[in-house]
Amino acid sequence: MATATTSLPATKLYLNGRWVDADHGRTIAVINPADETVIAEVAYGGRAEAERAIEAAAKALPAWRAKSAYERAKILKTTADLIRARADEMARTLTLEQGKPFPEAKAEVLHTADTFEWFAEEGKRTYGRVIPPSNTSKRHMAIKHAVGVVGTITAWNFPAALPSRKIAPALAAGCTVVARPADQTPLTLIHMFECLHEAGLPPGAANLVVGEPIAVADAYFENPHVRKISFTGSTAVGKQLIRRSADGVKRLSLEMGGHAPLIVFPDADVKQVAQAAVIGKFRNNGQVCIAPSRFYVHESIASDFADCAVELTRGLKMGDGSVEGVQVGPMIEPRALERAAALVEDARARGAAILTGGARSTAFDRGYFFEPTVLRNLDREMRIMTEEPFAPVMPLLDFAHLDEVLAAANNTPYGLAAYVFTNDLTIATRMAEGLEAGIIAINDPVPATPQCPFGGMKESGLGRELGIEGLEAYLETKYVSIGLRV
Repeated sequence: MATATTSLPATKLYLNGRWVDADHGRTIAVINPADETVIAEVAYGGRAEAERAIEAAAKALPAWRAKSAYERAKILKTTADLIRARADEMARTLTLEQGKPFPEAKAEVLHTADTFEWFAEEGKRTYGRVIPPSNTSKRHMAIKHAVGVVGTITAWNFPAALPSRKIAPALAAGCTVVARPADQTPLTLIHMFECLHEAGLPPGAANLVVGEPIAVADAYFENPHVRKISFTGSTAVGKQLIRRSADGVKRLSLEMGGHAPLIVFPDADVKQVAQAAVIGKFRNNGQVCIAPSRFYVHESIASDFADCAVELTRGLKMGDGSVEGVQVGPMIEPRALERAAALVEDARARGAAILTGGARSTAFDRGYFFEPTVLRNLDREMRIMTEEPFAPVMPLLDFAHLDEVLAAANNTPYGLAAYVFTNDLTIATRMAEGLEAGIIAINDPVPATPQCPFGGMKESGLGRELGIEGLEAYLETKYVSIGLRV
């Protein structure tokens, strides 16, 4: 049960195979967003600790890269097994520090285990190829080579899944890793590193630095041992990383912001789609990079859809995610509350109708709870229509024609995900081909899975995680030409 006593993991940094305090004993408080209490004080480092982690990763790289893919796979598979064995414990910790309901947290932890297992297997398939020569006295090959030391930076909204999408493929490819979690949610990643340690990961192959974001980033960019940086976070920060990568020509993988359209055509079942839309929107309280953010509903069913969506939204149980039956937890911090309120107020001031919700919940004395909200009568000038909301707010818009809604859906600098609900194969095909997004979900509100590529177009990112593309992101391709003796 989610209400069981939670055993918190270590509260230290993990450097070169050892759990250590930060220099000078510095710590950072981890806050439970449901009641604003301090869960733990975690060691908090900076540039010096990051540099030691990088040096450890660089030292461990030759031996780790030299291991066979099968040897590396055993450790990753054992890690997956350990994560599954501790799924309840990890999920309780995740709920405490991040706020999402326990069932969502456990699903995330199990997804994380699946990610480690999938890349354990996929690492065995880092195939090169033999290329037919034009000169018969030569032989040509393309072979794969691990990129090297990888620095990762991940966000707080999925503190288990996001790091696993970087750490698992990097280790499977033969890279070594320095990982930095978000300040708000370090405990879940510490749990993961406990599993890696117990699985027999060699010292230095993966290191964990909870620490100042700028100081750690400086170490990543300025230390020549780091050859790749993988980041999940905001588009604004991602653009800064792109600029900084130029001096060292660092490889980047960037999974950044989104503003996903969800489009409902008239042949869809209104009640079923409304339920799927509410699940997709209010999962993790809207704090999901691929969450639908603009809901385009065909005018012939728009009113019925709005009625269903409002009824379902009002029926959601909000509260502490560790309490059984809760479907919507708190937001991560006060700034998130303030931003959600500002977006709703901007829409209301410009003429939007608030069908339900629209404010900080008054049902709780403490915690960062914002009411699940449904809006109607929106226009393109409202902030909710142009800025990534990352909030439990569902804006409803009408449309009449396919070409019209396709143009509206693409009218954004973002291109991470898009959702379409229809039973018409022609419409589904046209939307899949025409939407400018890296992830197109047809009749599917939760599309992410380890074996399929995840990432965005336009200002939503560079590269892909998960799938075979997620492994390729940590490999270089070397061309070998061999001249034969005559």
